[in-house]
Amino acid sequence: MNELRRQAEYITEKAIKAVLPDEAVRRALEGRTFGGRVVMVAIGKAAYQMVKTAREILGDRMDRGIVITKYGHVKEPIDGVECCEAGHPVPDENSFRGAERALDMVKGLGEEDTVVFLVSGGGSALFEKPLISGEELQDITEQLLRSGASITEMNTIRKRLSGVKGGRFALACAPAHVYSIVLSDIIGDPLDMIASGPAYPDSSTCEEAQEIARKYELRLSDEAWECLKHETPKELGNVETVITGSVRELCLAAKTACEELGYETEILTDTLDCEAKNAGRWLAGIAREHRDTDRKLAFIAGGETVVHITGSGLGGRNQELAMAAADGIKGMKAAVFSVGSDGTDGPTDAAGGYVDGETWGEFLAEGIDAAKVLCENDSYHALEAVDGLIITGPTGTNVNDFACVLVEPEI
Repeated sequence: MNELRRQAEYITEKAIKAVLPDEAVRRALEGRTFGGRVVMVAIGKAAYQMVKTAREILGDRMDRGIVITKYGHVKEPIDGVECCEAGHPVPDENSFRGAERALDMVKGLGEEDTVVFLVSGGGSALFEKPLISGEELQDITEQLLRSGASITEMNTIRKRLSGVKGGRFALACAPAHVYSIVLSDIIGDPLDMIASGPAYPDSSTCEEAQEIARKYELRLSDEAWECLKHETPKELGNVETVITGSVRELCLAAKTACEELGYETEILTDTLDCEAKNAGRWLAGIAREHRDTDRKLAFIAGGETVVHITGSGLGGRNQELAMAAADGIKGMKAAVFSVGSDGTDGPTDAAGGYVDGETWGEFLAEGIDAAKVLCENDSYHALEAVDGLIITGPTGTNVNDFACVLVEPEI
């Protein structure tokens, strides 16, 4: 099985390398001319890499800039750019300070000026000006994360509790022009939901937000409920948006890597959206369906699963997906692995998880009860014990996740 693991690592490396934001940002900026002052604001897990490339292209045309990204994602200083690291997936004081600093930078700009706004996933937590107490905002975020709510549902709530989400940052930049370059981390690329749409008109409504709060029985103060009743901007006249990179590109890159290794490869979907455990069991079922193959087969699914947290363990959606697949492929010459393109799966240092036909036996040898682990949401420690963690470090990009099934002939 060591060869399967090596192949999984090769596929992961090639897929992520293909969706790094450097070239996408270059395409969006080269040939563009901006009048007046140019202020650069970058938010999200890929913000550092995006702004590094943008700074190289703009050179002296940039007046000032700021990066707000996740802890551990800033590699070295960038000339003329303030680099701030903040909390994710729950915002913290540095998220609030970073947003205030960005707002200070765009204050007083005129019609001839431009804000180059670089947006990637994770911005919802990293870039925040709460309209309620910071403590309650953190509590509501944690409630949403534990509830199993989709990213769209979460962001519909978060927009209305924020002074920068749901188009409000673009309003703060007015009358300056906002040129927004977006790296998508949400299925279908809904621009108003990526990082909660700080510079895009909001398509969601107050009624939807209140229904989501009731659906998940969120504990909200009267002040928070009042915020949910206030509508977000539906039109913005000072914004131009370019979308770059998506989970589709990630899946295609993974497919190319699989084919280079001799696998006949099929992309099952790039809109995977269900509980991580269910996705893992589904992918294990795909492997079983093809266990009598006389060819090397690979199946790819891209998207973003969710975890309904019922325990107090450590893990992430990709690790939980892999963990849930282990039972279904035991004894097979097959592997299932799942990876977050940003290199950080949940609140861990792992990008995702890997299991193969021998993993179930390794769990038993280590005294690990996989069913209990899944109930406790403790996939990190279980996979760590059997060398099943995939660790890449922060990658500099963020375009959802991909999972892969590898099936080889038994003989």
